[in-house]
Amino acid sequence: MSTASPARRPQRVIPIATATTANAAAMQRRRSAFQIGFFVLFVLAPVFDLFRYDLDADHAWLLGMEWRLGLDPFLAGEASALEAAGNIILHLFVPLLGIAALVIGVAWKWGRLYCGWLCPHFSVVESINRLMARAAGKASVWDRHLLPAWKPDGQAARVDARWWGIVVPAAVGFAFLWAVVLLTYLLPPAQVYGNLFAGELTRNQAIFLTAATVVLSLEFLFARHLFCRFVCAVGLFQSLAWMGNRDALVVGFERERATDCSSCLPDRQSACDAACPMRLRPRNIKRHMFTCTQCRQCVDACAATQRDNPQGPLLTWVAGEAARQNEAGFRALKDH
Repeated sequence: MSTASPARRPQRVIPIATATTANAAAMQRRRSAFQIGFFVLFVLAPVFDLFRYDLDADHAWLLGMEWRLGLDPFLAGEASALEAAGNIILHLFVPLLGIAALVIGVAWKWGRLYCGWLCPHFSVVESINRLMARAAGKASVWDRHLLPAWKPDGQAARVDARWWGIVVPAAVGFAFLWAVVLLTYLLPPAQVYGNLFAGELTRNQAIFLTAATVVLSLEFLFARHLFCRFVCAVGLFQSLAWMGNRDALVVGFERERATDCSSCLPDRQSACDAACPMRLRPRNIKRHMFTCTQCRQCVDACAATQRDNPQGPLLTWVAGEAARQNEAGFRALKDH
């Protein structure tokens, strides 16, 4: 029979809150599918004029249609300054505020869901994390300690320095791809790809691609986590909205069973800490998880290590009253 306290019953508002090895794998496959799909959209959106700004034509494209600010009548002397200001508000600020409201609204309830499930930059972060872990035993060159020698499923984590031969080319390759795609958001994609494949890039195009590739390569290799945590404005505003909602989705931790964490892995390290791609400590209080991307990898790692524990995992997604109780547990522990 269940002995769960009443404070934990609100977790039922999230059907996917309880992790098992089977649904954890399915959830991560679903998340990977979303990431791949959005990355493809990021690359192809300019090609099909779904969204881009054309510096040559001096107007944007949206869903295959020209998107202008409506300033042409004003520049031609056929409209007043007030009408021009109204067009700018209607064609620029209203759409931007609408998109911002949607992103902030999602973040208010579910946290940085865009970052963990869609963001093409975070996809690169996770990919390079995995490769660097194989090459150096660390997910970041700035990590002080090596990752555990064991994976959550009990398999040994193998480290081979020869993987650096893949890490560096992958980082540079992603950087070059990003540089090319970013350029297609500013110039006609047919022109950019045509010049690139023909080896006939203009001087300005070559300078942009070279500079962007160098900067992004350095960022992907050395500062990708720092960018997500301290630089990305989209992530920052999502985190601020999430922090403002005490009922928002958060990773909950059963502190009364904390001793189970001591035997989490054979080398007595924490699988959840090692799994976090943002290098956070998932068992911490919410404000110390400010940049959590809701990728759920810590929850799934805990489920894998506790798969034979009849009490189940210690980490779960919680929301509503359960999220409030989770934070209250930290305060109670501090008071003692």
